Amino acid sequence: MKDIRSLLLVLLSVGFVATWVYHIYDKTTYVRSAGSSSQADSTAIANRVRDSLEKAYSATISSLDVKLDSSRNTSDSLQAQLTYRVGEINRLKNEISSILKSPAAGATQLREAKKKMTELEEKIDELRSDNSSMEAEKISLTSQLEKMTGEAVSLEQNIRKLDDENKQLKEKIKEASVFMASALHFTAIDFRNDKEVETAQSKKADKFIASFIVQNNLNQYMNAEVVVVVTEPDGKILQNSAWDSGIFDTRSGVKKNFTRKIRFDYEKGEQKQLIFSLDTDAFQKGKYVFQVWHQGMLIGETYKLMH
Repeated sequence: MKDIRSLLLVLLSVGFVATWVYHIYDKTTYVRSAGSSSQADSTAIANRVRDSLEKAYSATISSLDVKLDSSRNTSDSLQAQLTYRVGEINRLKNEISSILKSPAAGATQLREAKKKMTELEEKIDELRSDNSSMEAEKISLTSQLEKMTGEAVSLEQNIRKLDDENKQLKEKIKEASVFMASALHFTAIDFRNDKEVETAQSKKADKFIASFIVQNNLNQYMNAEVVVVVTEPDGKILQNSAWDSGIFDTRSGVKKNFTRKIRFDYEKGEQKQLIFSLDTDAFQKGKYVFQVWHQGMLIGETYKLMH
């Protein structure tokens, strides 16, 4: 843009030279019409004017050529417009130069040179107008680009929001497919006189009895399964055998040992009660924690104190 401003200043100077030509030419015409000199004198004056103009024009065009070359090399974004305008300016430059260098140039040719210099000044104005238009277009395009960038950022944010909402929805669907557990009971049993009596004494306990109710109002399962985890007072998981026990993955990605896996058929909306017993070689004193898990989620918990 700096080169174009310099170009405009140089071309304006050419317009100034054109004005100078006009005044000199008017004076020459006046002298001729007054009859104060002969045709030979008019030719001599025209030659002197031509020589003076040629010197000023050569200096101006030399500077102009430098600016035009610089503009062509540095203004890629304005190349198409500049190429056309520069071509027009070069055409006028060559035509004016041809007239001024012609030994036979007279008043008629000087008038033609003046006309072409006026046209050259108009080209300068057109170039200035084009430059202003391109600047306005550049500002407009920059504004549109900023707007589109903002819209792209907004769209990206909306996509991320939708992704988050989809993840939340999927998580809710997963949660909806999980059983709800209620009425958890976990107690120790003492066989006494062929009867099962609940006890809290570890020395008298013979086995554990566990029961709970599961329910899901959205899904029906042909072969549902839940896992039970019983943690003993010493922190270990109660496991009777490798057949009954095993390892499962929680929703958080943690692998966890389980005590028992229970499989059953389930009708949607049914309150399904599950009951089972657990044996152990030794009953410990302290707190037993009883948990029920479904699809990697903890759905119920209770505990039993033994002393």
